[in-house]
Amino acid sequence: MNKETEIKLRVSRETLAALREHPLLKKRNKSGWEQRELFNQYYDTPARDLAKAKIALRIRRDGEVFIQTLKTRGQSVAGLSERNEYDWNLQSAELDLSKLDDSCWPAALAELDKNQLVPIFTTDFIREKAEIAWGRGKAKVVIEAALDLGKVIAGEGEEEICELELELRQGGPDALLELASELATDLSLMPCDISKAERGYRLFDSTSYSLNLPVPALSAETSLDDSVAALGWHLLGSSQRLAEQYRFNGHWRLLVEWLEQLVGLRALLGSLGQAAPRATSHALRELLDALLLEWRPRLLAGQLDEQARKTAPAQFAAELEATRWGLFSLSTSRWLLARSWTVERNNRGNRQGAAPLGNWLPTLIAEEGAALQLRRYQQQPEDLAEQLPRIERLLVWLHLAREMLEVPEVDRLYGELNKLTDLAHQTIGPEVLAARKAQLLAIGSLKAWRQLVK
Repeated sequence: MNKETEIKLRVSRETLAALREHPLLKKRNKSGWEQRELFNQYYDTPARDLAKAKIALRIRRDGEVFIQTLKTRGQSVAGLSERNEYDWNLQSAELDLSKLDDSCWPAALAELDKNQLVPIFTTDFIREKAEIAWGRGKAKVVIEAALDLGKVIAGEGEEEICELELELRQGGPDALLELASELATDLSLMPCDISKAERGYRLFDSTSYSLNLPVPALSAETSLDDSVAALGWHLLGSSQRLAEQYRFNGHWRLLVEWLEQLVGLRALLGSLGQAAPRATSHALRELLDALLLEWRPRLLAGQLDEQARKTAPAQFAAELEATRWGLFSLSTSRWLLARSWTVERNNRGNRQGAAPLGNWLPTLIAEEGAALQLRRYQQQPEDLAEQLPRIERLLVWLHLAREMLEVPEVDRLYGELNKLTDLAHQTIGPEVLAARKAQLLAIGSLKAWRQLVK
């Protein structure tokens, strides 16, 4: 068994060609580029039992060599994936069911009749790979870079494969992100944790690509630092999956949800006080603010204008063809992996970072809630938009960690604050101003609000 740690990056054909000659890869290329044609047949039951269990089973033909591979459920966050992989050399392109024993076969599928396994789809592509190696301090890093170009074919459907895979051979996972980030400064790279197998299944059923990552399981004892890491990975990973699916089918709601993840991530960064000194997130906030500055008005326009919704897919494609989205995604991954917000903070910041979430969160909600000044904005509802960053900070925590707040009606509070956000974005007019006043009054009357904001 091998543990596979890799990052997948969707690219254009032009970028794929540029990678072959990129100065950074040329300098660290220790093997030269080796080209092979790979033919891959994936197997599952007609009911897709393996897919449901997050298992991939294939036979690969590499020249005259046949390899049976089983990949089990692993971790895949924000494009960086880690999972177990089992490989067996075969004499022919026929499944050897005897290899799929208890040493590798998941217990959840113990009762499955393996004789039901049948060919489902193929992923055939030309791979150019090279060994990329360099020194990081006293440590050596070795990464296999693979440039893949081909097709996924499932029944009558097909999708192009055009991607860069970076697989760790020696060193830490931070090295994968470092190399990818350096390449992303001048090339369009889209971190994407959809595997070739997932693409095959998606061709059968466009909704089979799961967009909803499980919300991190936090407890009152979880430290603020651990909470920030868990929620940050969740928001980033969710935004990347939504970006991939919107690129695939152009459904407007996916773009709306993509922006919501970015707004939540920006609010998370802005809520941490001395636990995350501003200097530690300055570059990240600049990238994120630039994305929000451009995309928030487009999404607001699209809520009312069908033409704006129609032009959005082309605008999003242009976003992905530029370097900003990939650089932001990879920079955020590096920031989260290294826990960069903990670097060079003072003792008070260290204490805040170590504080249990059950103690820290009610204090944050109370402070932000008091500063929202509901009564003032009931008198000046035309100025409510200036409080949007504060409302968004409240919403991200109420959305992802409201179980930490032992007060009644907290779900309703979250919903009413969402309504207030929508009103704050609407064009000012007599009806909107009246609705803002009424909504501010409704929030102030909630038991959860009165108990949290004392």
